[in-house]
Amino acid sequence: MAHPLDNVFWNCLNGPHRHLATGTDRARRYAPGFSPIVGFPDPHAPDFAALRPFCVPGEQLYCDAWSGPVPDGWRITAEATMFRLVWDGRAGPAHDPAPDALPLGPAHVDQAMALAQLTRPGPFGPRTIELGEYFGYVEDGRLVAMAGERMAAHSLREISGVCTHPDHQGRGYAQRLMQKLVMRQLARANTPFLHVMSANRRAHDLYLRMGFRDWCETVVRVVTPC
Repeated sequence: MAHPLDNVFWNCLNGPHRHLATGTDRARRYAPGFSPIVGFPDPHAPDFAALRPFCVPGEQLYCDAWSGPVPDGWRITAEATMFRLVWDGRAGPAHDPAPDALPLGPAHVDQAMALAQLTRPGPFGPRTIELGEYFGYVEDGRLVAMAGERMAAHSLREISGVCTHPDHQGRGYAQRLMQKLVMRQLARANTPFLHVMSANRRAHDLYLRMGFRDWCETVVRVVTPC
């Protein structure tokens, strides 16, 4: 029997976040404004014809696991590989490692978008912070680091949007924010998981040291309808 992590995009968009998605039983995507992620019942054989009515030309959408030929009417604008990691089951932090972190809400959307566009932590939209808890560090009125929750499937909960402004790196902000989320997720009986690009070895090594383990390495593509 397949594990929910094996096709977590679909299991999220056709499960807990179905009300935040558009599509059919053959293809789903987050509604515009959320993270531009798509899922298919079989990610290795995606039905782009079923997805097409829910997209606009030039839109960039993220899908995983698929490495087949590009269908007519679509083009690939980026391709890489990423690791999917899952919490290894150890106990989380005993105390809140980031008690001074600020909960992020609608008032922080513009700053969160600006930070995401600068640091590129992955697909991020103006409504992404509505997908779960988000926390950040603010200095002199400016958001300088953030991390939060995105996808959900069964008891799994993704940590995502992890980023720090280049001028404020090296202070441990991102790690403390992630540890805070891990602690809160484990208290809810959730299992944390996350994604990191394979080329980002520094972050990958950090996540392994924190208590995550590799689940798989998979292709990730950014596709655009023509």
